[in-house]
Amino acid sequence: RAGRKATISAPFLLDQFSNINKADWILCNTLYDMDKEIVDGFKEIWPKFRCIGPNIPSFFLDEQYEDDQDYGVTELKRDECIEWLDDKPKDSVVYVSFGSIASFEKEQMEEIACCLKECSHYFLWVVRKSEEANLPKGFEKKTEKGFVVTWCSQLKVLAHEAIGCFVTHCGWNSTLETLCLGVPTIAIPFWSDQSTNAKLMEDVWKMGIRAPFDEKKVVRREALKHCIREIMENEKGNELKNNANQWRTLAVKAVKSGGSSHKSILEFVNSFFH
Repeated sequence: RAGRKATISAPFLLDQFSNINKADWILCNTLYDMDKEIVDGFKEIWPKFRCIGPNIPSFFLDEQYEDDQDYGVTELKRDECIEWLDDKPKDSVVYVSFGSIASFEKEQMEEIACCLKECSHYFLWVVRKSEEANLPKGFEKKTEKGFVVTWCSQLKVLAHEAIGCFVTHCGWNSTLETLCLGVPTIAIPFWSDQSTNAKLMEDVWKMGIRAPFDEKKVVRREALKHCIREIMENEKGNELKNNANQWRTLAVKAVKSGGSSHKSILEFVNSFFH
């Protein structure tokens, strides 16, 4: 794609599943209510296929373990963007992050930067150090309106009341996190499963919209601004937020005692004692 560059090959991903038929159990990081037909189909092929997700820290989901608030080493990092968010009104900030692997070309980065600078909403944008050179010349990294950081605790950001929407590449971890925290999304998928996840977000779960790209496979600033307005200013945003919160409710139910994922985990663990 002209506007993006991939760093992992499809054969590399497929090789991870080359011996799947030898597995005693197949545990999937999703919840049954999200993919009922698919899960039922998989069980016909692999009887020990089970959903055990969403696997995110308990503090942000079922709140059974207050100390379980982040993924390991990230707990040791200072998250200054939370302090910046604390001063912003509820549902007023556009959060932008495209994960730890996907890399956008300079043209796409410039379009996103110009969109965020020109739109009327606050923004928090995660740009890895390796990508900072693709920002437009003179683009300010911290102002009253916007903040560009190289890292943040995504769960804490998505859980913050100031966040109004999430512009995401729709990687599976980000997809689960935004679903579990009830945040409507704007999808800009990059490759692999991300286009499928974006399709589910928009057409099946109905908690997001997909930003259109042009003939060069670049999402232009006006197209992204339109998506942001749809969620942040129009009734469409309320509908997506309500749908996202309904999925959050189902996710919490799945991991609580007696829920579908909780039962699957118990079944798997108990199998070691027989």
